[in-house]
Amino acid sequence: MPDISIRLRGRHPACARTLFGRNASTVAIAATLAAFALPAHAQTRPASGDGRTIVVTAIPNAREAETVIERTPGAVDIVTADAFEDTPVKHIKDVLEYVPGVIVQPRMGDDARLSVRGSGLSRAYGARGIALYIDGIPLNTSDGLVDLFEIDPSAYRYVEVYKGANALRYGANALGGAINLVTPTGRDASLLFARIDAGSFGYVKGQASSGGASGSFDYFATVSAQRTDGYREHSDGDAVRGNLNLGYQVSPAVETRLYVYGASTNQRIPGEVSKAQALDDPRAANPVWVAQDQQRNVDSIRLANRTTVRLASTTIDLGAFYNARHVDHPIYQYLDYTVDDYGGFIRAVDDREIAGLRNELILGANLHNGTLDTDQFLNVAGEKGELVQSMEDRSSNLSLYAQDSLYVRPDLALIAGVQYLHAERERRDRFLTDGDQSGDREYDVWSPRIGLLWNARADWQVFANISRSAEVPSYDAGIFPANLDLEVQRATTYEIGTRGRSGGIGWDLALYRSELRNELQCLTTQPWALCSTINADRTVHQGIKAGLDARVPLSARGDALALTAAYTLNDFHFDDDPLYGDNELPGVPRHFLRAELLYRHSGGFYAGPNVEWAPGDYFADNANSLTVDSYALVNLKAGFDAGNNWSLYVEGRNLTDERYIATVAIAGVADAGSEIFNPGTGRAIYGGIRFAW
Repeated sequence: MPDISIRLRGRHPACARTLFGRNASTVAIAATLAAFALPAHAQTRPASGDGRTIVVTAIPNAREAETVIERTPGAVDIVTADAFEDTPVKHIKDVLEYVPGVIVQPRMGDDARLSVRGSGLSRAYGARGIALYIDGIPLNTSDGLVDLFEIDPSAYRYVEVYKGANALRYGANALGGAINLVTPTGRDASLLFARIDAGSFGYVKGQASSGGASGSFDYFATVSAQRTDGYREHSDGDAVRGNLNLGYQVSPAVETRLYVYGASTNQRIPGEVSKAQALDDPRAANPVWVAQDQQRNVDSIRLANRTTVRLASTTIDLGAFYNARHVDHPIYQYLDYTVDDYGGFIRAVDDREIAGLRNELILGANLHNGTLDTDQFLNVAGEKGELVQSMEDRSSNLSLYAQDSLYVRPDLALIAGVQYLHAERERRDRFLTDGDQSGDREYDVWSPRIGLLWNARADWQVFANISRSAEVPSYDAGIFPANLDLEVQRATTYEIGTRGRSGGIGWDLALYRSELRNELQCLTTQPWALCSTINADRTVHQGIKAGLDARVPLSARGDALALTAAYTLNDFHFDDDPLYGDNELPGVPRHFLRAELLYRHSGGFYAGPNVEWAPGDYFADNANSLTVDSYALVNLKAGFDAGNNWSLYVEGRNLTDERYIATVAIAGVADAGSEIFNPGTGRAIYGGIRFAW
């Protein structure tokens, strides 16, 4: 089924903001966001076969990155900063909400279910089935899980979305693909930039940044802080985050960059409640979670280096990273654990003519290893009680990948690729009074792909591909010892689509069908415990993703109406399952529409409504016995954008104060009393102002 998406084009202003918040002692930890620049292509060459000539450097801007990403024979998107900078960017949903095929369902604070093509569909906490990067540096832990707390959604110059196996460019191998968050550099950032946002439920955020260049050296640094009382009881939180990006041009052919990321987040968790409670009293927390003072507090720092070497027709990127996290996490039990991840990568891109035909070859290798050191205690009113578990988990992952694009005609490329993954998981149990839970497992997975990319016209592409993907279970799936038979999730995906622009209208459409074996489902069995992971036998994920952006001129001076829309059809179901037959897979709406219509005055004023609509009920459990109701949210925003100097904005969300379910923790079988629902946020008003010097 199709996958259509919007490519939001525009200027690429500096991202920088103002420090603020109650937990100022963590500013030192938040000394900056890690990353490295996008794949480099230093030659001057025609882009997309349409005759345009663009010089792509080691640090491409969004337009150059779009040229690179459009060589992918599948569903991909670029979201530029001007799509989300004039809004109170509270959440990664504010960045990705107009990318069709990407579903973000807020849970509380910065946490959410992030799903692409049904990836991680049953996860109520943490995300899996998708690879997240900051400037190419992995955010996922070495066993595959990723949290959204460390992401500062207002700190990026653009965001790349590679759906499904189209993420092979980064060596990613997941059903949902990859999302890469790209930070500014000193060569495209303002000397000084600041913003402040505030709004309902005690929300306030400030951010400040500075960037510049001198000769061969450039720098960019940003720090932000936020706090919120939360819409629901027991959902207050604060966060301090920072990024540092230092670049040095060793020679015309060699550039190296150092990245540092730091974050400190503290978030109380209100907990899931029954459907009736969520709709009748949406601001109330689950009293058990309040009594246990459930929280998620994370301190992290990430260091990375990336060096780019350009040799004639070949560009080589290589680097290394280290990620350290401490998580203080009182939930149904009190989890106290540290994460130490490290790794390296090398990628070579060779673009040359072979026998008169253009050929682009990508070869790469990724190493991602890590240790998860956990002590688990009884939760006594939010304090550590008796020790009940202690373990050390070690993960190692080596992936090798290759992709070749042969242009059999100037406008037609045949593409073939393959990835090999070797993964090891080992647990050393240190708490033996309940038996030895130690163990180890190894996985070897091959994932091939073939595709076709046809530049039908200068601004119009058609693509198709067939690909394989695989996901190894994460530690919280309970692979030791109870689920020693838990298998790797595998998928074969068929995709066809088109993207392009004609006059003032842009489109991006794709249809896909993924046939899965051993889909990993994390089912909620008790409202107070972690979900339990199983393998579903056979499932099908298929859908249509369609996006549109259009500009209708209203006057010769530049007044216009701007329409943006993203529609997603999610047709996910079991395939002759012994227990659930052909039931629908629960968790996300079958239809999902996000659309906005803005009046834009040539002087900088803009205003207009937008809607989020999930028509039709969907299911909360595999048995299809309990539904989540349809909903429609009406929003309105207005502002004045004076270009790169300053702007102010105000936004009203859920103006009708609709009561609805934002996300649901999936169960095998649920009933009216099942506490698996998180209510959506009620009526809210936000505003902000930003300056650049």
